[in-house]
Amino acid sequence: MLGTVALSAVGGISLLTLALRYFFPWLKYDWRTVWVLGRIGIRMKLFVRANRFMVDIFEEKAKATPKKTFMIFQDNIYTYEYMNEQMNKVARAGLELGMKKDDIVAMLMENEPAFVWTFYGLLKIGVQPAFLNFNLRAKSLLHCFSVSESNMLIVGQNELIHAVQNIQSELNQKGVTIFLQGTSSAECPQGFKSFSDLADRSPSDNVSKSYRKLVGPRDPICYIFTSGTTGLPKAATVSQDKALKASLLMMGIDLKSSDVIYTPLPLYHSAAGLIALGNTVVAGATLVLRKKFSATHFWEDCRVNNVTVIQYIGELCRYLIARPESPSDSQHIVRAAMGNGLRLDVWKEFQRRFKIPRICEFYAATEGNAGFINVHNKMGSVGRMSPAMRRLYPCKFVRYDVAQDDVVRDLNGLCIEVKSGEPGLMVVQIKKDFEFDGYKGNKELSEKKYIRDVSCKGDVYFNSGDLLTQDEDYNVYFTDRIGDTFRWKGENVSTIEVSNVMADPDWIEDANIYGVSIPEQDGRAGMAAITLKSGQEVTPDLLKDLFVHAQELLPSYAIPRFLRFQQELEVTSTFKVRKVELVKEGFDIHSIHDPLYVLDFTKKTYSPLDSDAYNKVLNGTTRL
Repeated sequence: MLGTVALSAVGGISLLTLALRYFFPWLKYDWRTVWVLGRIGIRMKLFVRANRFMVDIFEEKAKATPKKTFMIFQDNIYTYEYMNEQMNKVARAGLELGMKKDDIVAMLMENEPAFVWTFYGLLKIGVQPAFLNFNLRAKSLLHCFSVSESNMLIVGQNELIHAVQNIQSELNQKGVTIFLQGTSSAECPQGFKSFSDLADRSPSDNVSKSYRKLVGPRDPICYIFTSGTTGLPKAATVSQDKALKASLLMMGIDLKSSDVIYTPLPLYHSAAGLIALGNTVVAGATLVLRKKFSATHFWEDCRVNNVTVIQYIGELCRYLIARPESPSDSQHIVRAAMGNGLRLDVWKEFQRRFKIPRICEFYAATEGNAGFINVHNKMGSVGRMSPAMRRLYPCKFVRYDVAQDDVVRDLNGLCIEVKSGEPGLMVVQIKKDFEFDGYKGNKELSEKKYIRDVSCKGDVYFNSGDLLTQDEDYNVYFTDRIGDTFRWKGENVSTIEVSNVMADPDWIEDANIYGVSIPEQDGRAGMAAITLKSGQEVTPDLLKDLFVHAQELLPSYAIPRFLRFQQELEVTSTFKVRKVELVKEGFDIHSIHDPLYVLDFTKKTYSPLDSDAYNKVLNGTTRL
């Protein structure tokens, strides 16, 4: 009798399993995603409940494994114990200067161990660092410092000192105290003080936790400036609990204490400063830090340091595959790559050539309240959003009108969700566990990120500013930034789609697509800023081939009307393509010194944009 019941139960379970696989084939991918996200959420809540934040976790690791290598930088090894001692020295120097909880101290430092011990040292006494982009100069640098609302600046070495000297008079007027990290008092220029001297003479034992006992999960851990691809940088507030989430993200690749992570990305940004650094700390792993990205030394660094996990930005991967192939390309022990912004065409070539078993692409923004992670190795995808996951995740993709620069609403004034395959604006409801921390300073900057009355009157969502698409299996793909999509001849043009096509010919290194205004024309015409592969020159035959290639693969309205050939692609310090200045310059032959070409339907090619051709475009004689 029991045997019959058991057999019946097994049979029933088997039938149920088969039914689920048949009717809901995507569930098997959901389990993995939910499992990873669930573990991240539970672990984060346990940390918060115990009031254990990033600096507390570091102290625990330093106590448990003091002699373990925490960081490798320029062939030098830094143990957990040593780094913790340096952090304590920074904390005590800060106390001597009168720093206290909720004070904000701006940091202008390059990638180096001192960045990390200054960052975490300040955290030990409840101080909130504001990370300044070390590439900024003059007005841009002054703008970011002013937004931080700090009255103290800690500066690294070398040319950064000169960058600050250029705005020193303005800083003096604000009453700012400028400290140098890594420079003695005897070597400090006039108006600068040595932070290093203060720290060096301070004790190295752990400072009392009482200095940060009132720090909570919603308090800022730091301020990180957006990259400024669409205007002046904004200071995104990063809370303690968001930093914990970021520091658990590599659970998606099963990060272990035995792993060695490699990042050449700047620590002042969230990718390296929160994700690479934070995951190293939480896992008790080792971080190989490079001062600046080098395509030449990337894989050699990985081989020498036995790197098992690499961090990437999409453009970084493109630079790597642009180098000549070598038999040593796959001679490494890297088991996983984690990052974002990896284009599908680059993804395929990157994985084929360098033999990396697992690529974990994610989607997130420093100021965002949610994101995605691709834990099932689906090429090109940033994650999943199935019907089952929608019940756990307050995210929607809603219809967006590019021409009106606004969401499309129904007769009741609510947003309209898009269908499978249709790009939609990603919005995430702002509620518990999905808070939006906003930007520091002008409240209007934060208010612009709110979108109201999405599903019902009175609700509030975070506007990601990004268009994403879902396929029929509920995989999610990044499509475009709102500002990057433009409208021409009544049609929406996706810059990502056009860029993939225009960058495909083997003589082209990359193509940056944007829309430019033409007098007396509605919308914006497509323009491609193209960089050539090394040693390549533009020829009439290649221009004809490019015309045919674009005509075969793109709808007529999406074919770029103008070409601009640049020596190198202009990108931000986090490898995001710059477009603001390109859009402003348009196709003006009087202000642009790069070679320009215009689409010529009659000759079926791109012809030089000389004065005659330029005037014909302006007066409408040329048919575009």
